Amino acid sequence: MAIKQLSIFVENKAGKIVEVTELLAKNNIDLRALSIADTQDYGILRTIVDDTEKAKSVLEENGSVYKVTEVIGVEIPDVPGGMSKVMRILSDNGVNIEYVYAFISRSKEFAYVVMRVRDNEKAEKILTDNGINLVDENEISDI
Repeated sequence: MAIKQLSIFVENKAGKIVEVTELLAKNNIDLRALSIADTQDYGILRTIVDDTEKAKSVLEENGSVYKVTEVIGVEIPDVPGGMSKVMRILSDNGVNIEYVYAFISRSKEFAYVVMRVRDNEKAEKILTDNGINLVDENEISDI
């Protein structure tokens, strides 16, 4: 049930992120989730898009350097403590979370997050066994 995330390497200079987002937009690729991590010289634009294969093709044609990583999409009740509950379940079961970021959502009932862990299958089983709903790639555009 993992979701494909694109990690796009961008130079840490003014205008470089806009070049990537405009390239995707020009090719009718919708960003569903986004996170940026940076260092002094470069940044990593982590994104979930509505059409990963098309985005890969567009990025390759443009000479962009990227990596595809499988991450987990999690539906969390949008109430105080909703995120904490999920974090506690994973922590109590020995799952280390490498990073987390949020989805764009039209729902007022749920929040959606992307999680990167070392063992997706283990984390997915733990979460579903504890009543936490996961989101797959097909559901992303409906969120």
